[in-house]
Amino acid sequence: MTAGEVGDFARLDLGRAQRRGHGEAVFCEGKTAEQVRAIAAELVARGARTLFTRASPEHAAAVHSVAADAVYEPEARLLAWPPAPPSPTGGAVVVLAAGTSDLPVAREASLTATHLGRRTELIADVGVAGLHRVLGQLEVLRAARAIVVAAGMDGALPTVVAGLVSAPVVAVPTSVGYGASFGGVAALLTMLNACAPGVAVVNIDNGYGAGHLAAQIAAPHG
Repeated sequence: MTAGEVGDFARLDLGRAQRRGHGEAVFCEGKTAEQVRAIAAELVARGARTLFTRASPEHAAAVHSVAADAVYEPEARLLAWPPAPPSPTGGAVVVLAAGTSDLPVAREASLTATHLGRRTELIADVGVAGLHRVLGQLEVLRAARAIVVAAGMDGALPTVVAGLVSAPVVAVPTSVGYGASFGGVAALLTMLNACAPGVAVVNIDNGYGAGHLAAQIAAPHG
């Protein structure tokens, strides 16, 4: 078995932290608990800082069997090991959840940015149906180096925010909404057609991808 190879089902990218500054995350959905346990055991043995995304309680139990101190955030379905994030560097990342129902995705983004070493603030329930709510956060938003906006329904909040700030906005469509939202496709199309410049869009419910991109944008210069 070669270095980084786990059984006959995984080949860990152990050099990613050196190449890109952050290690490989483990996407748990679709993996068995035993596969996740074996992967976690290899990573912990190597001391590799790791995020486990889309983790069910069964996946969390498997990770805890080899890393008892790993922190599990059930709402975000995310585990982090080691449990303490690195000391924050670079600029601030602000994460907005348009509605309370968008919080799981927003929390995944916020925790990802935090464990990638950024100072992060999460602000919930500031959707466009009550525009005064996001306008009341302008001071915080304008101090951010990068902003993540998680929104379902009509998906309009990223465009509103991008028209108010100078920082890049990472838009995350969520699968929140009634039938014609098509599981987040309506919000995705709205965000892709944003008329405000400076909006980047990740996939539906991809809080990890949004948090990672925001952390890269807010990284220390040089």
